[in-house]
Amino acid sequence: MRLAMLILAATCLAACSGGPNIRADQDPSADFGMYRTFGFVAEPGTDRAGYSTLVTTHFKNAVRQEMEARGYTLAEENPDLLVNFFTSMRERTDTRSNPGVFLGTRYYRDRFGVYTAWPLYSRRDVETATYKVGTASIDIVDAARRQLIWEGVAEGRLSDEVIDNPGPAIADTVSDIFERFPVPEAAPR
Repeated sequence: MRLAMLILAATCLAACSGGPNIRADQDPSADFGMYRTFGFVAEPGTDRAGYSTLVTTHFKNAVRQEMEARGYTLAEENPDLLVNFFTSMRERTDTRSNPGVFLGTRYYRDRFGVYTAWPLYSRRDVETATYKVGTASIDIVDAARRQLIWEGVAEGRLSDEVIDNPGPAIADTVSDIFERFPVPEAAPR
């Protein structure tokens, strides 16, 4: 019963949280209106041992959609911007104390007689929950200067469904991250 309540509470918290925690940072001197094209770094942070992963493919598709929606064009050679992305996953354990209340009386006996405890007293239950947390980071680099000009990061709890089928979750997360992407003063052509 206690486990069922813990799962229900975790589900409610996840539903109320509204998705991943998103943050972004940018180079204040970068003029995003001067960039027209983008490409991907030769070996994204999601690749392993010299080969492209499925996660890399999901990220490339989602990033391409977001960049093109903002007017940038994918260029295989000499792009203005280079895009890189990284992911990590770790387990997190939360512990919390939950006060409980006991209704009723208990009798204690010692050598001088019978005593009663307060009819209402509290006790504390400790609950722990272990879950997976994922972090996705997208870097936008000025290709000519080899300088990071924008970074978006999302961090949130991962469900088993997301771990088993990451494509839609990556697309949603990339979209959420790009909501923080600066709008260029002069739209790219």
